[in-house]
Amino acid sequence: MSTIPAEALTNDDILARLKDVLHETFEIDPAKVTPEAHLFTDLELDSIDAIDLAIQVQDMTGARIKPEDFKSVRTVGDVVATVRALIER
Repeated sequence: MSTIPAEALTNDDILARLKDVLHETFEIDPAKVTPEAHLFTDLELDSIDAIDLAIQVQDMTGARIKPEDFKSVRTVGDVVATVRALIER
């Protein structure tokens, strides 16, 4: 995945990329991927999946993720906000 300049990326763009990543990596139906969807209960990811997702986010943003960046991530909306924060650094 190539990185995209922050100014060219909206939250909807980030969400669309996450839908693709979650579908391709974890075979999750893109219709389930909403900002309110909980990663562990709604999308049935586990802790290993969360690490894989963090790696995908790193690839998407080109930014190194520190554990504290992803520690409070619980929903797809949290992932979008984390991606936004990483690309705006």
